[in-house]
Amino acid sequence: MRFNVAQLLKEGVGARRSYAIDETLEPLAETGTTRVKGSITVTRIDKGVWASGSIETNAFSACARCLGPAEHAVRFRMDEEFLPTVTIDAGTPQAVKSSQANREGLFTLDSHHNLDLTEAVRQYVIINLPMKPLCQWECAGLCASCGVNLNDHQCGCSAGVDSRWGPLLEMLAAGSRG
Repeated sequence: MRFNVAQLLKEGVGARRSYAIDETLEPLAETGTTRVKGSITVTRIDKGVWASGSIETNAFSACARCLGPAEHAVRFRMDEEFLPTVTIDAGTPQAVKSSQANREGLFTLDSHHNLDLTEAVRQYVIINLPMKPLCQWECAGLCASCGVNLNDHQCGCSAGVDSRWGPLLEMLAAGSRG
């Protein structure tokens, strides 16, 4: 997901380029994302370029109920500023150095004016992952007693009641009789 924006940087503020994205990647760290689709518009701004667009990716995580693998479709709208590290005309270093940008969380263009969306996409996927990912909507989870995956096997554990609930259960039973 690399785009050379050198020509765009030579144009005036407001100049735009649109790109379609449909790429297969090596799995990204933390998300396992391997597929990215969408469209992006890159706009020249006074300090660099602004990339915005709609992206759809896949991501992998552990199911919140059974701890098995779960794949998710993640859709998001990306809006990010990318700053050049060298000037477009002379090729001299800009005020924003890549070490400073990393500390401040800024995205930068490389020394050849290439816009690499990989890190931005990875961060957006992490932000947009579901809070409780499920492998399937009807996931039965794990048995609280023996730990067997209830999606695969029915366990033989008795569903005993915790003795600490005894007084409350007696009150409820008395209330339903009276």
